[in-house]
Amino acid sequence: MESQVRGGTRWKRFAVVMVPSVAATAAIGVALAQGALAASFSVSGQSFKVTADKLVGTGFSQYGALDTGYTLDGKKTAHPVAVSAFKSASITGMCQSVVTPNIPILGSVSLILKAGGGGTPVQAENLYIDVEELEADATFENIDIGVAAKDASKGPGMKGGAEQSNPFGFAQQADKATLTGVKQTAWATTAGTFKLSGLKMSLSSGVKECY
Repeated sequence: MESQVRGGTRWKRFAVVMVPSVAATAAIGVALAQGALAASFSVSGQSFKVTADKLVGTGFSQYGALDTGYTLDGKKTAHPVAVSAFKSASITGMCQSVVTPNIPILGSVSLILKAGGGGTPVQAENLYIDVEELEADATFENIDIGVAAKDASKGPGMKGGAEQSNPFGFAQQADKATLTGVKQTAWATTAGTFKLSGLKMSLSSGVKECY
């Protein structure tokens, strides 16, 4: 079975690419209130943007979760996210940017990281991306939609540990996912290994992002 999706989408709008539902987020909130889920690590007060010419991932799964952390002025906050997980991923033409605002004298400062653009893709194993927004053209091979998150066995499994996610909530999985023209906003990325070929990193004043 092969499924293809084109165009832009936000995680809050049901689509094959980004499917965690409001109901899944509500279930997470109930579990947290009952003390069934431990607090997760705190994410920073800055989301970051990532683009890629192409991402090819095998062993794909996706489920809803809640990233808790802080705003830049130290207030506690939470972000509903879609965790996209891959057993392995190859990323061509990757760009990652994060902007730190309101630095005294300097104003905003942008950090831009680029890799995988010199003919050797970025390689990652057991990759987890906590995504808030995604645009891409996507093709999935042998996709299952509506799996319980804990039973999404095609992917690397749920993060576990202190992750704030409902294991009985909505998930999807596929043998392979191919995304082109990727634009996404994320709050966290974790990986067992993350090999950045041709890494280039730069700092500059002002707001300069990958998209």
